[in-house]
Amino acid sequence: MKNIVLGTFRGLRAAAIVAALSVGAAETPKPNLIYILADDLGIADFGCYGGRIIKTPQVDRMAREGMRFTEHYSGSTVCAPTRCVLMTGKHTGHARIRGNSGPALQPGDVTMAEVLKGAGYATGIVGKWGLGEAGSTGVPNKQGFDFWYGYLNQRNAHHYYPPFLWRNEDKEWFPGNPKLRTHYSHDLFTKEALRFIDHHRDRPFFLYLAYTLSHVDLDVPEDSRAPYVGRLGEEKPYGKPGGQHYRHEKQPRATFAGMTSRLDRDVGRILDFLEQLGLDENTLVVFSSDNGPTSAGGADPNFFDGNGIYRGIKRDLYEGGIRAPMIAWWPGRIQAGSTADHLSAHWDVLPTFAELAGVAAPPGIDGISFAPTLLGERERQRRHDHLYWEFHERGGKQALRQGNWKAVKVGLMKNPDAAVELYDLAQDPGEQHDIADSHPEIVRRLSALIQSASSPDPNYSFRPAKKVRKKPAREQK
Repeated sequence: MKNIVLGTFRGLRAAAIVAALSVGAAETPKPNLIYILADDLGIADFGCYGGRIIKTPQVDRMAREGMRFTEHYSGSTVCAPTRCVLMTGKHTGHARIRGNSGPALQPGDVTMAEVLKGAGYATGIVGKWGLGEAGSTGVPNKQGFDFWYGYLNQRNAHHYYPPFLWRNEDKEWFPGNPKLRTHYSHDLFTKEALRFIDHHRDRPFFLYLAYTLSHVDLDVPEDSRAPYVGRLGEEKPYGKPGGQHYRHEKQPRATFAGMTSRLDRDVGRILDFLEQLGLDENTLVVFSSDNGPTSAGGADPNFFDGNGIYRGIKRDLYEGGIRAPMIAWWPGRIQAGSTADHLSAHWDVLPTFAELAGVAAPPGIDGISFAPTLLGERERQRRHDHLYWEFHERGGKQALRQGNWKAVKVGLMKNPDAAVELYDLAQDPGEQHDIADSHPEIVRRLSALIQSASSPDPNYSFRPAKKVRKKPAREQK
């Protein structure tokens, strides 16, 4: 039955696409769409969001020339579920992948790439995928992408001098890596992104540029690290050579800052290339990050203040783990230097891009298009009643935001009925004061929303599996 419904949707979508292409297409060309996702960078790692240590002039330029969102959230607090949410438009109460360990995307999952490909777009992804291993139904080329280059496995993506990367469904080998350190993966990603843009300059394209900077390993070429060496206080080396999973690094702060500045530099290269090709006024570029900052592998979010005023980091559902930067750049279409306090999340990107491409979003998703906000038509902007997250690691967690109220539950693997923590983000954005006892009626309302927001899934549960008692030998037949 599900396949019949999906086939019907795709048939209707194809009809809508034909209609859209035939009515006024010449007057309103479809915009090119580029989505750039940073890895493990907090909202305050960027100057335009208050960062003071790391130089990010190109991301700051995006904000100066475009729109900066102040109430945007990631899909999850770790890599894989965030990317699943982004691709499918479903939050983690409905998404297929709700933790870093989980299944691959299936044929019935309709992705952003499939929607845009159906609208006549060339579709490409460069960087990190994390939603299906080789040979599975979840690889990018089976999920709507015409072109794919990067890491399938997110654990392999920890290392920046890999022995190989995937080019579509073939391995591209680098014999000098990792020992000779000849091919830095981030630089290869930028090269492939620019090539994709150039190759498709004459037709609408969608590029998902899923950079791995500044995720650990802490590792960057010297030209990006050098400006920070000796300027970030006394450095404490991380680990020992060959002694742990993440790379030993003598100057982790300078290296992390250099990685982030290299990411920023290449964001600028993308913008400059679009201008050089004359594509900037018909290209929307969106920049965000997959979750909050991490403390793994020698990274130091406390020193860099990557979460700003917010509590928590990666793997938390407090604001610091999920509050994300989002900047939209589209010269001539988006008001330069504008800000938006529209409440949004990664699951809104799919319907936004679908609306801009002139096609319908898939039915049954959780996202709401924020295209009206981008285009200065806020009077027609629909709004979320609430946002929801669940996380099936670190003891199990849930969170829900409705208006300025934020509910958080932790320790769900041990106690699925754990008490709700309640915060008023208008008065307490750092979530320092749990006021659940003072607002029992709000706790009851948000608790009911949390319960209704999550669909059962055989791969994820907050209730421990029941142990089957073995019969004593004398009871067995």
